Amino acid sequence: MLSTLKRLFSRTAAPETPVSEAQWQTAETRLPFLSHLVPAERQRLRRLALEFIRGKSWQGVQGLVITLEMQLEIALQACLLILKRPPGEYDGWVEIVIYPGDFIIPREEMDEIGIVHEYDDTVLGEAWDGGPLLLSWQQVEYGDAFDDDGINVVIHEFAHKLDMATGEADGLPRLPDAAARRRWIAAFEPAYLDFCGRVDRGETTAIDPYAATAPAEFFAVLSEVFFEQPALLQHEYPAVYTELAHFYGQTPL
Repeated sequence: MLSTLKRLFSRTAAPETPVSEAQWQTAETRLPFLSHLVPAERQRLRRLALEFIRGKSWQGVQGLVITLEMQLEIALQACLLILKRPPGEYDGWVEIVIYPGDFIIPREEMDEIGIVHEYDDTVLGEAWDGGPLLLSWQQVEYGDAFDDDGINVVIHEFAHKLDMATGEADGLPRLPDAAARRRWIAAFEPAYLDFCGRVDRGETTAIDPYAATAPAEFFAVLSEVFFEQPALLQHEYPAVYTELAHFYGQTPL
C-alpha cells in the first residue's frame, strides 16, 4: 500500500524564490472577483498566499504535476477568505491534494434499519476535519473560467475548513462572541429553511440547490455566491449577506 501511494502522489516543494509581478498578475487576472480589494489589501493577500503556499504540503495525484501557477491560483482564493480574519485560521492541517479531474471516494452509509450500504461517490472537492483538503484541478479551472456564476470549488472547500474550526462542519463557524453568534443564527436559520422549502417545491433557484443539502453546505455555497455574485446574495438573503460581510470583513458588492 505504501509503495502504491508513493507512486500516486507527487509532492511539490514550496517556492523559495520571490514570485514575479507578472506571475502575480497572471493569477489575479483569472480571479476578477478580487477587484473589490484596494491596493493595500491586494498586497496583504499576496503575502498571505505566499505564506500559505510555503506552509502547506502540496501533492499531485494520478500523475498531475503541480506548478507554481496552480499554487498561486488556489492560494489567492483560499486566503481571500481569511484576509480580514484572525491569524491561524488554516492551522492544524497541512496537506492539499489535487486530482486532475473529478475523483471517487468510497463511502459507507447506514440506513434507518441499521444496514450499512457501500458506494462510490464522485467528488469535485472535499475538506476533511483535521486532515487534507482535496480538489479537482479541472473544477478549479472551470470555476475560474466562469468567474461570476456563483460556483467556486476552492472557496467552497476552504469555507468548510473555516466551519470546521469549531468542530464538525455545521454552518456555524468561529464567531467573536455570543452576540455575533445570535445574529448569525437569526440570519442563517430562516434563510436556510426558506431555501430548502423553495428547493423542495421544485423552484428553479439562482443559487445552487446543493445549498439545501445541509447547513454546512448552505454556508459554503453562499460563501461562493458572496464573493462571485454579491448582488444576487444581497437580493435573495440580505441578512446573510450582511453577516458574511462581517465574517469575512469585506464588502464585495
